[in-house]
Amino acid sequence: MACITKRRDRWVIDFYDQFGQRQRKTLPLNTTKTRAREELRAIEEMVAKGTFLHEKKTPLFSQVAIDWLEYKKPNLRETTWEVCKGQVKNHFSDFDNLKINRITTAAIEKFINTRRKQGINIYTLRKILVTLGQIMAYAVRHKYIDYNPVREAERPRESGAELKGIKVLTPQEIQAFLNAVTDQKYKTLFMLAVMSGARQGELLGLKWSDLDLINNQINIQRTFTKGRFFDTKTRYSRRKIDLGPMVMLELKKWKLACLKSDLDLIFPNEAGGPTNYSNMVQRYYRKALKDAGISQIRFHDLRHTYCSLLLSQGENVKYIQTQMGHSSPTVTLNVYAHLMKGENQEAACRLENTIFEGTGHNLVTNEKKELTVNG
Repeated sequence: MACITKRRDRWVIDFYDQFGQRQRKTLPLNTTKTRAREELRAIEEMVAKGTFLHEKKTPLFSQVAIDWLEYKKPNLRETTWEVCKGQVKNHFSDFDNLKINRITTAAIEKFINTRRKQGINIYTLRKILVTLGQIMAYAVRHKYIDYNPVREAERPRESGAELKGIKVLTPQEIQAFLNAVTDQKYKTLFMLAVMSGARQGELLGLKWSDLDLINNQINIQRTFTKGRFFDTKTRYSRRKIDLGPMVMLELKKWKLACLKSDLDLIFPNEAGGPTNYSNMVQRYYRKALKDAGISQIRFHDLRHTYCSLLLSQGENVKYIQTQMGHSSPTVTLNVYAHLMKGENQEAACRLENTIFEGTGHNLVTNEKKELTVNG
């Protein structure tokens, strides 16, 4: 039976933990009896949930983060694990010396606000919060804490300036850009990037066996990143992307000219290995933009261009989601909704035709005629 007693002007909580071991906790000087009872109730709740730990045994956040990294290492791609390790090392100094049970939702939101004021990119911050949330979830599973404070924290939202950070090419700029590329390999690569929305690693990892000449599709099955081939990161990334006849024709022409290699890559380097991304961007991509008189944009913005053009021509969001390899249409809309045009007269006309076609439409027409005669 837990109780509170006063000894030498301090309240002491006397109780048994979830393992049946007797524990005593001496509260700070000047703690009131009411506050002592509140502390007792909190301890009883933790004991009931099996999450009570003596203050001396409660680990620091830094130790939990290290344990989490070791736990995740066998289950993560090596490059992904290195990213997580870098985040733990570089971004969580605010929490490192805190007991894991002292990290509250308020502390998480303060962390978010501080980083936002420091100007951190919102997408980088969101990735950091995913890692932080997984560390705290690990702490919950190991009974260090009884809830995950990251789940309750309000997530950062894009400002207007950040939404404008996505840059896309117009159809006229795309044509000028492609016309400025003289090398057949890179012209085909850049055309495929614009017309498929595939990520740079997915493009560089493509093999001729991934090209479906019957259904006019490319099959995304792997990615080439940081000098290594990997399977696609998620099941949504593993997808088939539809291609138009012009792109298919250019790919067939390039296949005849392409260097044959054991890796069977669509875009190999001169030795038959994977093309170096940095070399491709520096020597060919940026030069083509400059020669076409187009402002420099990231290679990844070709993917944004593909999606924005599909949205602007009214394609179904679910279809766009599957082509992009997003996990849900919500993800697609969250990133690209601001690129959708604000007006759509075609949709309004289709709605009128659906409702008023036939007798309803004649009724409206007759009313207009009557108004004209009487007027």
